[in-house]
Amino acid sequence: MVLPMPLKRRSLLVLPLILLVCSVLGGIYGSRIQVASAASTADGLSSDVQNFTKAYALVEQNFADPVSSDKAVYKGAIPEMLRTLDPHSNFFDPKEYQSLRDDQRGHYYGVGMLVGTRSGKTVVMAPFPGSPAYKAGLRPGDTIAFVNDKPTDNLNSTEIADLLKGPRGTQVKIGVVREGSAEPLSFLVIRDEVKRPSVPDAFWVKPGIAFVKVTSFNETTGRELDDNLKRLGENNVKGLVLDLRENPGGLLMEGIAVADHFLQKGQTVVSSKGRNSPEKAYIARVGNKGHDYPIVVLVNKYSASAAEIVSGALQDHDRAWILGETTFGKGLVQTVYPLSENTGLALTTAHYYTPSGRLIQRDYSNLSFYDYYNHKDENARNLSDVKMTDSGRTVYGGGGITPDEKFEPATLDAFELDLVRKSAFFNFTRHYFASHDTNLPKGWMPDDVTLNDFHDYLLQHSYSFTEAQFTTDRDWVKRSLAIEMYITGFNKDESDRVAAQTDPEVERAIDSMPKARALLETAKKIIVQRMSSQQPQAASLATH
Repeated sequence: MVLPMPLKRRSLLVLPLILLVCSVLGGIYGSRIQVASAASTADGLSSDVQNFTKAYALVEQNFADPVSSDKAVYKGAIPEMLRTLDPHSNFFDPKEYQSLRDDQRGHYYGVGMLVGTRSGKTVVMAPFPGSPAYKAGLRPGDTIAFVNDKPTDNLNSTEIADLLKGPRGTQVKIGVVREGSAEPLSFLVIRDEVKRPSVPDAFWVKPGIAFVKVTSFNETTGRELDDNLKRLGENNVKGLVLDLRENPGGLLMEGIAVADHFLQKGQTVVSSKGRNSPEKAYIARVGNKGHDYPIVVLVNKYSASAAEIVSGALQDHDRAWILGETTFGKGLVQTVYPLSENTGLALTTAHYYTPSGRLIQRDYSNLSFYDYYNHKDENARNLSDVKMTDSGRTVYGGGGITPDEKFEPATLDAFELDLVRKSAFFNFTRHYFASHDTNLPKGWMPDDVTLNDFHDYLLQHSYSFTEAQFTTDRDWVKRSLAIEMYITGFNKDESDRVAAQTDPEVERAIDSMPKARALLETAKKIIVQRMSSQQPQAASLATH
């Protein structure tokens, strides 16, 4: 838990932060954060800075109640100023900044489990495989009753998660209520480093067809991808399904590293350009080393930033067939500047462009932030931003990456939606393993007995459905049950694997692999023809 800073230290920080606010408002914010700390007096400052300083002084001296610098500056002036710029510039307080750094590093110190809220209680959603919580025996569905003898009744899941984190080697006592156990259970867990890979294990979804999911882009993503494909045996890959769905992005250089793995050495991955940032192109420096198998990339409307850099580069170079929904359209470069007292500021400093030169960023000028983040303009694109891929295919900028082949997930019917909203699969799994062995056999799938148990459980808990609805949705129910029950019966990674192996969109990707192969071969021929046609002209010029 982050403790409040001493009041004196807070007051010492207020003036530099005010100067930072005003320097951006006044247009004098440069590429270095030192601007925020260089000025110690108002001498020589712009009128904007002086006016803001006077306004803050008036508020601090004359407001009816004592003024909190946290509220006025951290929660007010800086965030509201950034909100007028664009949807992605942001200020991070110490807790948020630490969380950002943990995400970028791909690890933190704690017990290693995902917690969430169910029926007003904080419960274990999934212990991470190999984590201290996993080894101790905590399992999905356990309701957290106390942490270090502190009752959790009045705490939310975020506050409880903060209590579970702590220095490596320290102990934390976790008390849980588990269905099927008459008394609460107590676990003494030793905190340790918890690693969350951004590239879970690669595996085969069909002979010769590999599946790799990239969940985010942190400091180890490029290396994780290389290691997974090496372990799988990349020489044996005849086709790859690269899943970037729900990937929010992350570090630019790791996105470049992932694209580099599949492109040819020397090909452009992405370029950036901003008002105070000269245009810079990022090039594949290693290349695919002859591994030119066909690739189908899965994307959806929540694939953003670095995920769009990868999918855009592979599409522009005709290296992959893009399947799914139009991506989010987040092509703004955020430079994160560390500030005093473990705070930070993410400021948009440039725009990203795909290798063909199209802008990734979606227009947000006439949208509320709510509509922007909820992607209400799914088909947005700039018809004047028309570019060509290497083989001459038409692509558009200004609206994310448009897939080569659309795939929209099936809409849930009323019965399915009710089961999801009421956490039926999670609750049944907790109930089921209260009286069944948690060690499931390899390759297990819910059989008719399990499905009938689920059916009866729904009736006992007053779910409203018809027999026709249950029969119609039986296959979907079976898949959803397997995904949830695998977390307890195996682990979260195995649950993710069975989800991929039974995913209709992954099946479509496998069926689309010939399109990816044809695209790759066509692009090769066109590039060779183009190079051949240029050689005589170059020779002719050389003779004059």
